[in-house]
Amino acid sequence: MVQQSLSNVHVLVLPYPAQGHINPLLQFAKRLASKGVKATVATTHYTANSIAAPNITVEPISDGFDRAGFAEANNDVQLFLSSFRTNGSRTLSQLIQKYHQTPSPITCIVYDSFFPWALEVAKEHGVYGAAFFTNSAAVCSIFCRIHRGLIEVPVGAEDLPLRVPGLPPLDSRALPSFVRFPQSYPAYMAMKLNQFSNLDKADWMFINTFQTLESEVVVGLTELFPAKMIGPMVPSAYLDGRIKGDKGYGASLWKPLNEECSDWLEEKAPRSVVYISFGSMVSLTAEQVEEVAWGLKESGVNFLWVLRESEQGKLPCGYRDLVKDKGLIVAWCNQLELLAHQATGCFVTHCGWNSTLESLSLGVPVLCLPQWADQLPDAKFLDEIWEVGLWPKEDDNGIVRKQEFVSSLKVVMEGDRSEEIRRNASKWKKLAREAVSEGGSSDKHINQFVKYLMSADKNGSLNVH
Repeated sequence: MVQQSLSNVHVLVLPYPAQGHINPLLQFAKRLASKGVKATVATTHYTANSIAAPNITVEPISDGFDRAGFAEANNDVQLFLSSFRTNGSRTLSQLIQKYHQTPSPITCIVYDSFFPWALEVAKEHGVYGAAFFTNSAAVCSIFCRIHRGLIEVPVGAEDLPLRVPGLPPLDSRALPSFVRFPQSYPAYMAMKLNQFSNLDKADWMFINTFQTLESEVVVGLTELFPAKMIGPMVPSAYLDGRIKGDKGYGASLWKPLNEECSDWLEEKAPRSVVYISFGSMVSLTAEQVEEVAWGLKESGVNFLWVLRESEQGKLPCGYRDLVKDKGLIVAWCNQLELLAHQATGCFVTHCGWNSTLESLSLGVPVLCLPQWADQLPDAKFLDEIWEVGLWPKEDDNGIVRKQEFVSSLKVVMEGDRSEEIRRNASKWKKLAREAVSEGGSSDKHINQFVKYLMSADKNGSLNVH
């Protein structure tokens, strides 16, 4: 139930302009609004029109590429981030000044950790700054330790496995790709490390995870910085139900095909459908798409495959007709609704952190096909630590072959191991719900933040100018 604003506390939330970052930060804004805080999302001109959520104001700022964002920067990460820093700092300052003239001046900026410059803007204007990390506590711990020189980037087999306090030993397969091949992704590696550049000056630090999910990791991490776990940032309807009508994130850069997907699912038996999606960014090689395609055909399962238009040309010739009795292939669908549907029995995922949290929150077993970045350690945790699925072995070319895919899918969908996996998935679903429910660990952390801002507001200790 959304309360009336209890004070003049006004939190400005600044996400990195990609679906996987907008969703959790917007969800956090909704959580704050439900607790009586005025919440505004500041995002790029390019993404502002795709965001609509009750009780949330959306304000555009500039990244310097107002027509098409990252694509307009020719997908050059360094150019985009540099332009965003220059233009974003200027327009964010203007936004703070604009609200200073109203009864609701900005109290705090909750900024995506990819934008450490936003903390500088907050401090210039005398407002609080809170960093928000959109990946796991484990990944935060790895990059923070590298940034501080506490662990070395492995250069060869003799440096492996990588040992990080609170984490299982990480062999080369489970390392984030920016760590395994630092020279291949210098701009991304710099961005990941830069998250920690001025973190000691932040007033609050949030991570989109929950205490019980990464309990050992959190102990090691909070020795580095006092982060608060506030996740999973998944719409309330799928967890505690305390935010009325909160069934979706409220931000979509694509139009969902809900009806086609839900009508198809309604005809299927419980836990009989394999749902496949590799997120909004990941591109599999044509060879890997073919192996998955033929694996699905050979396994004989019902499947619903969300494959972006740009990826559909990688399907084998005539494949749709071959599988039309068993499979539905669409360009986009509402993932939460799919995962929550009783017909869904397994999620074949790239293991992006949002998809990982959604599968855990909804209790769906997984088959892991991570491609790069933080997806690799996420897959290790899903398979070996949380034990909610399998991470099939790749061949020497990094491809999960058809037979490996089929046999792994069979383990997740059938037999004794399948039952054990389902029990574990149900356990994490229950714990995710407890974390965000009233009195849960994440709910307490959010309440502490709100209480702090409200008491500061009442005491008049904010130096907003």
